[in-house]
Amino acid sequence: MDLATPTARTRATTPRLGVNIDHVATVRNARGGAAPDPVRAAHLAVAAGADGITAHLREDRRHIRDGDIARLKQELMVPLNFEAGATREMVDIALKVQPHAVCLVPERREERTTEGGLDIIGRRDELKPMIGELSAAGIRVSLFVEADPAVMRMAAELGAPVVELHTGAYCDRHDGRAVEAARAELRRIEMAAALGRDLGLEIHAGHGLNFESVVPVARIPEIVEFNIGHFLVGEAIFTGLEAAVARMRAVILAARAEQGAPGAG
Repeated sequence: MDLATPTARTRATTPRLGVNIDHVATVRNARGGAAPDPVRAAHLAVAAGADGITAHLREDRRHIRDGDIARLKQELMVPLNFEAGATREMVDIALKVQPHAVCLVPERREERTTEGGLDIIGRRDELKPMIGELSAAGIRVSLFVEADPAVMRMAAELGAPVVELHTGAYCDRHDGRAVEAARAELRRIEMAAALGRDLGLEIHAGHGLNFESVVPVARIPEIVEFNIGHFLVGEAIFTGLEAAVARMRAVILAARAEQGAPGAG
């Protein structure tokens, strides 16, 4: 019998780092050809300590392509997190590829990057059968959502086992040194993570995190996985991808260890 309290079990969790390699493909596609190879980047990230690889296959294929997804699935020895818009096309691709997980995200052609969480309340009737179909195929479903209590409850109602909390608004304020606004956004993430965990959801987080902004988020004990991409690919230009990934992992683990130290929290 597990005699640990829920809080104790949560505090003991070692957070995972998923590395998003989309923007290695962005650089490749800017010129055409095969270099730099996002699959090579994935292998380097894993060698540096990444626990999984994330890749977003957009409807317009602006960075990751179908062939990249097929190679990642074939070559990776760690979980592949397939990010995709909540569409019939993407569900069918996921069912064919059979990644470890699918993270359903909002998507607009006009956006430069994902601008917010998926509207799982407004799209409830559309999303529920998708989640059921993917789950029945043995694929873990994650929903990329805003840190909001009503959204956490809806995610649990829809039967998705995982939510990834959108940290973009927090990061925008943190990096702009809007201290009070950043604290308010962080508090929203903390409350949503705690509620989601109580509802039986596994909590992930991502979007816009860097070496500094990740620290307060990594101290939130309910969050078990971080998915980070753009910053790491940018940092790799200066220090190399392996060094950037290793440092990010070390920063996250140090923050979590600090949170779990006696007298912390």
